[in-house]
Amino acid sequence: MAGLPILYSFRRCPYAMRARLAIAASGEPVELREVVLRDKPAEMLEASPKATVPVLVLADGSVLEESRDIMDWALAQNDPERLIDWPAAELEAMRLLIETFDGPLKMALDRYKYATRYADADETAERAKAAGYLAELEVMLDGKSYLFGERMSLADMAILPFVRQYAHVDIDWFRAQDWPNVIRWLDAFLVSDRLDAVMAKYEQWKSGERGVLFPAAEGRV
Repeated sequence: MAGLPILYSFRRCPYAMRARLAIAASGEPVELREVVLRDKPAEMLEASPKATVPVLVLADGSVLEESRDIMDWALAQNDPERLIDWPAAELEAMRLLIETFDGPLKMALDRYKYATRYADADETAERAKAAGYLAELEVMLDGKSYLFGERMSLADMAILPFVRQYAHVDIDWFRAQDWPNVIRWLDAFLVSDRLDAVMAKYEQWKSGERGVLFPAAEGRV
């Protein structure tokens, strides 16, 4: 694995998940180093003092610290599924949608999932606020398998990990809501080989050890 880009990741983090999804879709190999968030390795902190995952250290030493940048990098190397092969107007719509989910939706999701961390958070109100954004997806998915048509796009890949996280806060409540299109879309993702390929469990990486090849030859999607 000498010379490969190094990806610091954490299995359950939705930002790291979408970075892995894009790398797996591209087939571009990296050395994956699984991080435990309470015990972050010095090498990761040196590369990225912001201390959050994912972090991708490229072969030339440059560092990508944002999941969207890592997705863009991976798909610029190779995009066999044409995840970013869309007309300019649709790509711009995807960008705006992802920004909404990275901003207002993620803020509401955090205050819903981790309400005890916020003195002023009303769990029910934050859940309802986030639900408003899913209602918009419900409309977008009407009559379509994915957000922008019959094939997966960058937007689906970037947003699904956060919808997954939202759903699993209270899965019974989530499934009782009137958004059949969102549930169908999420369920297809949850049982996909695509998700299985990026959710393998790895031991915590320790300094001096080798990481693991990702995507594994048998796990590429």
